[in-house]
Amino acid sequence: MGDTAEATPAPADPRSDIATYHERVRANPKDTDAALKYARALRATGQRAQAVAVMEQAVLAQPSNKALLAGYGRALADNGNFQQAFDVLGRAHTPEDPDWRILSVQGAVLDQLDRHDEARQYYSSALKIVPDDPSVLSNLGLSYLLSKDLPKAEETLRRARERAPGDMRVRTNLAVVVGLQGRQAEAETIMKADLPPEQGSANVAALKRLLARRDASRTDSDKIPVATSGRD
Repeated sequence: MGDTAEATPAPADPRSDIATYHERVRANPKDTDAALKYARALRATGQRAQAVAVMEQAVLAQPSNKALLAGYGRALADNGNFQQAFDVLGRAHTPEDPDWRILSVQGAVLDQLDRHDEARQYYSSALKIVPDDPSVLSNLGLSYLLSKDLPKAEETLRRARERAPGDMRVRTNLAVVVGLQGRQAEAETIMKADLPPEQGSANVAALKRLLARRDASRTDSDKIPVATSGRD
């Protein structure tokens, strides 16, 4: 999902940062930057529950710090605590001074709660601040996908891809939507376009696995296993 206070990309090897930022947080529990980077490194290595615990302690030390609240909300969402994440993210900005990245994450969380119409209101608000931002458009496209409006999902994700042709998350989301509409060859072309043959083949194989998983379980609660786009 997207990010606000954590807009800096995750480190290339987050494992090497875990010990560093753990020590910084232990030395100074109010070190906001260290707490955010420690939690991000934990999330990047799959330690989602631990990331939640780190951010919870950081917020307890500084309950009005909006950057920490944003990071805490993200960690909660990443760990599947969607309702709590939505509540926390609402405290990370205000209607008078909205943060478009948080609006986009709030939308993504609402989509996970199957509240798609509400989610799109948040994406709409974000797009008023950053028109045609590809990460918001990608989340919006996924929202349409989750509610099974595949033509609208494709239209939205194509807009996202036009603005971020190199973003693999956007490309994957678009390819999944095209593939789910029965246009397998076109979906594979999207996945391997402008890539070296080996990488293109690997992407196509991954796409086939995603589509096969979707075909094997077409239930209302089934979610496409593609990460939402965002700054993280």
